[in-house]
Amino acid sequence: MTETIDENDGPFGSGVFDRDAVRAKYLAERDKRLWEGRADIRDLAGGDEFANYRDDPFTPFLERPAVDEDADVVIIGAGLAGICVGAQLRLAGVENICMIDEAGGFGGTWYWNRYPELMCDVESYIYLPMLEELDYMPTRKYVSGEEIRQHLLAIVGKYDLAGEARLHTRSESSTWDEELARWVIRTDRGDTIRARHLVLATGILNLMKLPTIPGMADFVGRSFHTARWDYEYTGGGQKEKLHKLEGKTVGVIGTGASAIQSLRPLSESAKQVYVLQRTPNAIGVRGDCPTPPDFCETLEPGWQKKRMDNFQAVILGLPVEADLVDDGWTRDFARTRRLQRDPSWSPREYGQRIEEVDFEIMEEHRTRVGDLVHDADTAAALKPYFRYMCKRPLFHDEFLQAFNNPNVTLIDCSGGIERVTDRGVLVNGEELELDCIIYATGFEAEMTPLPRRVNHNVIGSGGVTLAEKWADGSASLWGMASSGFPNMFIMPAPGQQAVVTVNYTHLAMEGAEHIAQTVALLKDQNVEWCDVTPEAENAWCQSIIDTWIDGTAAMADCTPSRINNEGRPEDMRPRDGNWGGGFGDFFGYRQLLADWRNAGDFAGFEVHAVPAER
Repeated sequence: MTETIDENDGPFGSGVFDRDAVRAKYLAERDKRLWEGRADIRDLAGGDEFANYRDDPFTPFLERPAVDEDADVVIIGAGLAGICVGAQLRLAGVENICMIDEAGGFGGTWYWNRYPELMCDVESYIYLPMLEELDYMPTRKYVSGEEIRQHLLAIVGKYDLAGEARLHTRSESSTWDEELARWVIRTDRGDTIRARHLVLATGILNLMKLPTIPGMADFVGRSFHTARWDYEYTGGGQKEKLHKLEGKTVGVIGTGASAIQSLRPLSESAKQVYVLQRTPNAIGVRGDCPTPPDFCETLEPGWQKKRMDNFQAVILGLPVEADLVDDGWTRDFARTRRLQRDPSWSPREYGQRIEEVDFEIMEEHRTRVGDLVHDADTAAALKPYFRYMCKRPLFHDEFLQAFNNPNVTLIDCSGGIERVTDRGVLVNGEELELDCIIYATGFEAEMTPLPRRVNHNVIGSGGVTLAEKWADGSASLWGMASSGFPNMFIMPAPGQQAVVTVNYTHLAMEGAEHIAQTVALLKDQNVEWCDVTPEAENAWCQSIIDTWIDGTAAMADCTPSRINNEGRPEDMRPRDGNWGGGFGDFFGYRQLLADWRNAGDFAGFEVHAVPAER
């Protein structure tokens, strides 16, 4: 018989693993959060009344005449993915590159996110791309968002990507013209751009997520999303005191990355901060520190790629001589993947051993909460009760301690916020009066289907749209090309038949290199246009389906999150899996792409030479 337990008794106080008790506690916490409508969000691209939340507060909008021009390559997206592929195209000798983005500047998520104390949760020495090419060393192990943005701007400058870029410009349609053998891109600025190649580089976190809480329009105070931080209202800056919040009461909705990073500066500026939490997170030690003066002394050419590979190998549980990064990701995230399987264990026994290791990891996180948060009730509400990878883990060194400040109050509302009123929010039957509401609700998940992330109509051969082609799931070769969409390449990402990396920059650089070298190869061999054959695409799709690891049962036990489709893992599709199953075989995938390029025979593609008259 399973005994009823709480935070201070049984396995959650002693560290003893009682499988039945732990599972019962985890399921009870999950069930509190399985309520209808919890995953509803506003379609800000569809003219929602809150669509103005997407406006750019950082760069003035300037009118300009429409352009009618030709390009070798048009890149949709000027964030990290677009910048990486743009730089690689330059290195491959491509001259006429046009980048298109709705933002007023370069950087993607690092352009839009400028909230106080913004940082990356992946080590800067492997996250910032092309450090060796730019001869740059980050100032800290985990640098600020502004340093990341400035580094991306430096790449743009070095590879001359700004000149032909069309910023504050939204692509309305990209259409393959059969007669011209060109992509024709039309924008909301009246532009018509014809391109030999189209690259979709819209990134994985590009769609702001805003909830549909009743009464949001009734609030008479100030409200904004963390991805459009309103410094006009708060005053200050990313590293400056938010002086205009003095005497004000602020409500922060969410406890994800943007909330945990901005809480300390908010608590040091506002009279009162309420943090409204639906589900607590596993928040590990960040361990940030300045870059040691002697860090560069032992580095040899190729050090960054070697370090990226080392990190990826540790994350996948592969053997390495040393863990070069040695952080929360490689210590906790990778721990279950390092468990050596005894040949005598059955699959069930192996799963149980992993479950025990997972419990140890989560107990360490819960213990950390109890050690750092003084108020017992607040600490209890901040303790995460789920398997480690039910939610993307977070890392921070000040968030939990902020709840010891008398002006910071946690509002635990697993059932959600009842409504927004004209004066604040109604939660747990009580109204909190607020001067400002900050929606720290992040972005639509990485697994958001590509056609939605692309955010405009992509029309291939015969008038078939990308949304129609991918209606039943991803349909590609490598996750980077799709039959019926000639001369189009897609930057690899989760949910589209490529592989997954914790360090997205690693995958982006591999994808950028492959696309750029393929474009150069096509030019060198005088290919006018190429298209994936249906046979090659079908074979790739089948390989994804055949290696799909159905985690529906395990994910169904998780608390609702973006990892398990907000509590609906049964809706996840095998066609949206990764090459090699699970997270994917990153190193095998990279070798496969390199072998294809080295062969130079365009296997899996139908190719057409440039007509003689041209």
